[in-house]
Amino acid sequence: MCQDCGCSAVATVAHSHHASHSHDHHHHASTDAEAIAVSHRSDPHRHHQTVTITPDRQSIAIGQGILSKNDHLAAHNRELFQAKGLLVMNWLSSPGAGKTALIEKMVGDRHDSHPTAVIVGDLATDNDALRLRSAGAIAIQITTGNICHLEAAMVAKAVDQLDLDPLEDLIIENVGNLVCPAAYDLGESLRVVLFSVTEGEDKPLKYPATFKSAQVILITKIDLAEAVGFDRDSAWHNLRQVAPQASIFEVSARTGQGLSAWYEYLENRR
Repeated sequence: MCQDCGCSAVATVAHSHHASHSHDHHHHASTDAEAIAVSHRSDPHRHHQTVTITPDRQSIAIGQGILSKNDHLAAHNRELFQAKGLLVMNWLSSPGAGKTALIEKMVGDRHDSHPTAVIVGDLATDNDALRLRSAGAIAIQITTGNICHLEAAMVAKAVDQLDLDPLEDLIIENVGNLVCPAAYDLGESLRVVLFSVTEGEDKPLKYPATFKSAQVILITKIDLAEAVGFDRDSAWHNLRQVAPQASIFEVSARTGQGLSAWYEYLENRR
């Protein structure tokens, strides 16, 4: 967790675009002064481009909403996305829950009918973006350094590198973390939380704020459920207890199980 992103406030945050927090001490703004590199190569014939984003560091007065600036920028992102008719999904999960594999499968299944771009957040590498580009996706990497979440300003900079007009879907693959990303609105129209059968049925109880902020929960790697002794009834009970508002789908990127229902949901959402 980063030391100045407001992690301590996440427990009180649902998916609100106007969250505010009170603190007993001064906080720096959530972004670090260290540059954030955004790399983009959507067209194999274009040269590799690197955009350097150097976030401003500022002090937040006691009692001021630490996320107010982010919320303002997120609202601007949302207006742009709506004007372009984009379905924008913000995907959150712990590391290893299968975000990249599932996005790769979705892009392969739906690229012709639903042109998709992906913004990938990661601490140190561009491995996931390279993997998605190899699968035919338009992918932009945001390398955050020691910042454990994406913010609306980072997404705005990445979107500047995209031609949004031919797109129907934009997937934001957030940094693997079930704490900080829940507090940051990115301008998405749909928040998707992934929960792997390998993680333990009590995961929603351990990270309730993230699951409470979701419109959709994807139980991933469902093809492994029997092998890992996944207790489905217990997992669903915990999810319903913490996130009764969410639509839940059991899916497998490897076998395709459950994906038709998930795709149908996206069509209806559109």
